[in-house]
This record gives sequence, structure tokens and C-alpha cells, in this order.
Amino acid sequence: MSHKRIPKRKAAAAVGAVVALGAAAILLPSANASQDGASDGTAAAPRTLKAGDASDLATRLSGMLGDAYAGAWYDGEDKRLVVNVVRGEDGMALKARSAGAEVREVDNSMAELEAGAGTLTSEATIPGTSWAVDPRTNKILVTADSTVTGAKWDQLESTVESLGPGMATLEKSAGTFRTFASGGDAIFAGGARCSLGFNVTAGDGRPAFLTAGHCAAAGDQWSDQQGGEPIATVDQALFPGAGDFALLTYDDPATEAPSEVNVGGQTVPIVQAAEATVGQQVFRMGSTTGLADGQVLGLNATVNYPEGTVTGLIQTDVCAEPGDSGGSLFTQDGLAIGLTSGGSGDCTVGGETFFQPVTTALEAVGATLGDGGAAAGDGAAGAEDQAGAGDQAGAEDQAGAEDQAGGQDAGAGQDGAGAQDGTGTDPGRHSGQDSGQDSGLTRTH
Repeated sequence: MSHKRIPKRKAAAAVGAVVALGAAAILLPSANASQDGASDGTAAAPRTLKAGDASDLATRLSGMLGDAYAGAWYDGEDKRLVVNVVRGEDGMALKARSAGAEVREVDNSMAELEAGAGTLTSEATIPGTSWAVDPRTNKILVTADSTVTGAKWDQLESTVESLGPGMATLEKSAGTFRTFASGGDAIFAGGARCSLGFNVTAGDGRPAFLTAGHCAAAGDQWSDQQGGEPIATVDQALFPGAGDFALLTYDDPATEAPSEVNVGGQTVPIVQAAEATVGQQVFRMGSTTGLADGQVLGLNATVNYPEGTVTGLIQTDVCAEPGDSGGSLFTQDGLAIGLTSGGSGDCTVGGETFFQPVTTALEAVGATLGDGGAAAGDGAAGAEDQAGAGDQAGAEDQAGAEDQAGGQDAGAGQDGAGAQDGTGTDPGRHSGQDSGQDSGLTRTH
């Protein structure tokens, strides 16, 4: 699944490499859950919610419950939002239930969990580590990749133990944390390859798109063909630091930049940007590995890449590989969630993958999704229309799309190999050399 750009001077057909037929079958035959909660918010039973509506409710409850709020996650099987309320806050628990959420009483407050994450930042910022609050366990999930051994592992382990019992869980990853740059649609610059994330409209009205910030270090001008003429120029970029995103503006102001994702010859309309919710089912597209799906595991994650620390990311169990950087993370309802940053593992053994939240990137660069539409008020209608889009492609049709993508996009993966021979040409590694000057949001021209 990739985005497509359609210059008026020519039609450009971009077919994503849909290698995960199972994921595609889940995505396209969209089955939206109904909302059956009482409108007055007094129903005793939790409301049945779509993932997007659950995210909105979690945001409202976070502000409503104050210090009693200790995180939330989406139960995809029962279509419910589960909210953690600090034990003893009975009044706040009642408010959450009245709003339609399922309530679970927990011991660790959000303030305590965030303080623990702060300790990890000050005492254990080691390349190859990450941490994020996991509301399902009411603990901080700390992960170390295969490079964290010896004294580094001892330092990390002792820091986790210092937080006290019941505050954190330490896990080991078999892979290595790295940015997934090398090669939505494939884009190329300076021998490097990334993926287009979402088409947007820049603050001055120019057509543009979002991708990963570490990709921008490979060059200012990007093409949609390896060795081809540039089609877009980097306008703003951030990596490492408080995010991993870049805004590129199309060089041709007449370029049409539709707010949609191409899924093997069909398109999924992207109706609006939305916040992620733990437990939410999400789909990722990259030109190297095609379509993959999984769940959101944590929010506001900190990842210590070899190039530097990045904060504010979404942690998932969706697989990705070099070449998928910048690609789209979205939902079957057509919600834009994130941009692929990096992680560990691959799409054979799995692993962790981290994403830049789209909402944060849009706010930082002053852009709007698509051609300036996708206002929040349009989200419900767009989500309902998704069912129609799914109905257009049955399971049998998906097999055909899979065959088509497999044949046409085999070359995309091979092209990426040229850019990803080793990770020395990885744009993220170039960014690491400039981490000092790239620690803030910058305009490159």
C-alpha cells in the first residue's frame, strides 16, 4: 500500500507490493463496529466503539480524570475502551464508566510511570534500548536489542530494578534497532531509498508529502524513480530529537496529491489524521515489504538509535525492513496514524517497529492532510464510506491484487537492494553524523 502522486502532465500508476494477503483480507473487507452506547452516557455496560472513536474518548477522559487517569487501551475483540484509574479514585472511576469506558483499577499513576521513564532517560540512554508505558500491564515496557550486552546490560538492568517492584518489565529483542531507510511509493535520493508516507498540503498551499526525517539527510531533492528527475524537495526535517519526520514539497505546483493509499491497484481514502490507541489494529505499507498489520503496543516511546535518541514515537508489533522508512501507518477506517521510523527484526521473524505520529508531524510543519480537506468533522462520514471501499474488493479479488503486486513490484524490492547494500548508505546513519545540528526542526532551503 503506497500513496500515489498524479502530476497533471502525466498519469503515474504506483502499485504497492502487497505481500501480506492475510493483512489485505483484513483491511479491505471493512467491518465497522456499531456504537450502541446510550447517548446520555449513563449506560452501565461499556460502549461498543470503533478504534477512532475509542481514541477520541481516551483523549477526553485523560483530561477529565486528571491525576486519576493512568492510561487506556482499545480491546479490539470486544470493541471497548479500557481505562486505567488509580485505585481508590471511585468518583473518577464512575465518571469513566458513565462516559462509556470499561474501568480497571491500577496501582501505578501516570505521573509515577512518567517519572520512571525520566529515570531511564537520565540513567540508561544506551543505543539499542527503548521504553514506553504499557497501559495493559500498568508498567513501563523496557526493551534492549541484541547489541546491549555486558556492562550496558548491567547498567540497564540495575536502572530498571531501581524503579522498584511492579514499575517496569525488561525484555530482550533478538534484532537490532535501526532506522528502516533504503527504500507507500518508493522515493530516491543520493543512492538512498525511502517510502512516501501521506500526501499533504503545505502551509502555503503547495502540494507536499510526509516521510521519515532521517531520510532527509540523504539529499534535498527526491525522485519517484531511481536515478530519475527530482519531483520533490525537502522543506523541513527533524531527526533525531522530538520526532522523526520530514515535509517535502512537490516541485510541480500543479501536482495533484490525493489523500489516499494505493493497495495493489485499488485505493483506500485517508479521511483524517488521528492519535494512536494502545491495542488498536493498524496497517503499514512500505515499498520493500508491502502490507503488514499488527497492534499498537505503546505511546510516547523513547528509542535510542545508534544515530541518536528519538522521543514521542508509537511502538507496535508490526514488522518492517530496510526500505520501509517513511511509509504509511493507518487503520482500515482510513485514519492516518504514523510514519515508519525504525525498529528491529524483519517480516520473517517479526520484531518491534516504531512510528512517528502523523498528528505531531502535521502540527510541527504546519501542513494539512491531503489537499486541505480531512477536517475532523469529515471523519465519521469518511469512515462509513470505507465499508463501501472494502465491499468493492472481496477475498477473491484480493488474491488477484496480490498476484498483480507481486509481479509488478518485484522490481521495487530489487531497486531497493541497490540503495540498501549494507546499512552504510542508510540516510539515518548520515543523520547521525549531524545529530548535533539536526536536533531541532529546520528548513533546508
